[in-house]
Amino acid sequence: MENILYKPWPELKAKQNTKLHHFITRHLYPFSPYYRRLFDKNKIRPDSIRKVEDLRRIPFTSKKDFVGLAKEDVTKRNLDFVLQPNAELIRKFLPKAELIKYSLTRFLKGDGYFRDRLENEYRPIFLTATAGTTDQPVSFLYTSYDLDNLKIYGKRAIEIFDIKRDERSLNIFPYAPHLAFWQTVFAGFSAGLFILSTGGGKTLGTEGNLRSLMKVRPQFLIGVPSYAYHLLKTARKQNLDLSFLRAIALGAAHVPKGFKRKISALLAEMGSRNVKVLGTYGFTEARCAWGECPTEIDISSGYHTYPDKEIFEIIDPETGNPQDEGEPGELVYTGIDARGSCVLRYRTGDLVEGGIVYRPCPYCGRTTPRISSEIVRASNIKSIQLTKIKGSLVNLNILEHILDDTEEIDEWQIEITKKDNDPYEVDELNLYVCLLKNKDTNEFVSRLNQEVLSSADLSFNKVNFVTHEEIQRRIEIESAVKAKRIVDKRQEA
Repeated sequence: MENILYKPWPELKAKQNTKLHHFITRHLYPFSPYYRRLFDKNKIRPDSIRKVEDLRRIPFTSKKDFVGLAKEDVTKRNLDFVLQPNAELIRKFLPKAELIKYSLTRFLKGDGYFRDRLENEYRPIFLTATAGTTDQPVSFLYTSYDLDNLKIYGKRAIEIFDIKRDERSLNIFPYAPHLAFWQTVFAGFSAGLFILSTGGGKTLGTEGNLRSLMKVRPQFLIGVPSYAYHLLKTARKQNLDLSFLRAIALGAAHVPKGFKRKISALLAEMGSRNVKVLGTYGFTEARCAWGECPTEIDISSGYHTYPDKEIFEIIDPETGNPQDEGEPGELVYTGIDARGSCVLRYRTGDLVEGGIVYRPCPYCGRTTPRISSEIVRASNIKSIQLTKIKGSLVNLNILEHILDDTEEIDEWQIEITKKDNDPYEVDELNLYVCLLKNKDTNEFVSRLNQEVLSSADLSFNKVNFVTHEEIQRRIEIESAVKAKRIVDKRQEA
């Protein structure tokens, strides 16, 4: 299989255009009920979409096209995004040359072979789903074709992470129908690596994961940032020697530089020097995750993408107009080599501070486009990351980044309430925090509120210093898929 990760960008762009045209004319328009209606409603001829720039004539798809409906409508709408070929659609939409090819295949190899081939390519056999922490969970279906792609994505990620074939890995993502867990599992299968998947804290518990860690002695640890941090802190309390670890890949949440430094410092105390802490970015609708290549702890290479499998656009979130290379904006995704559930021009709602760059990576030399790691995940809070608190719209991601980057903080949780639990009273923004070391709490609160005030134009009403045990209980580190960092209790008042 050719390695597209080092191909010149003009060659990759030409391949992207060819695959886009083929995917829309031979798969998406003929077999997707949703997109066939969308194209017809907007009088768009599928064969007119020949290059990436032509996508701009197609309306966006977004999460609201899947959620906010009655349960039975959500199921039907989800299936409308699944490619559903049948004999009538094949005869109606595919070119004569393709029909002759299909007929010849059936004649030479029989109806059974032809049916099995179609089922292998188009019949859904697997799914992953969104966590559903803020919206109705949405399921995305995979065919055997998609699972083969999941293996390809995983093998490429292993290469980008620079995991050697003779190295061992421990996967502590929670066992669930979520992309992060299964992407890691299939990565191990495709790359021929030993990866032990423990199922995270919900399956084995922290002590079980520690036993696995010490028994396998992996060079690579893979998991959710909050749980990986919790596991490593527990290991330090037990004075364990983790000198065998050389790298950690973290996914399903943003990994700021301050958090990377905390992980690195923690591992250094247990004998692991110059550890690489790598972030990943992925989402259910893409059925794929992308990773950073190894760099110094304070540097991010950006997420290396796969242009033979997808197209990314960066748009102005207000106007929908395209942004230039390196400009900030909202990330829009189009799959061009998918079956099962397929989305075109999907607005992720995620805001990318540094946009996308197309020049070769200065750290590993790969030539594929890279998405800036400075991503504001809209899926963390409601449908967007703006929440009205004390009468003002507040970007809660700013608060998250400040708290994650504050070196004195061990764990934290923000709680938004109504004063005295009275629904007619004013909003209150409270922080529960556990510090790594004893500090002058008055000085700490003053300094933290000054930074929050200058960045987000508000401050915490109260900062509550709690024990390690209480903050673990609050964020549900052992049981939740992701740590519950921000809790809005105003609806309970």
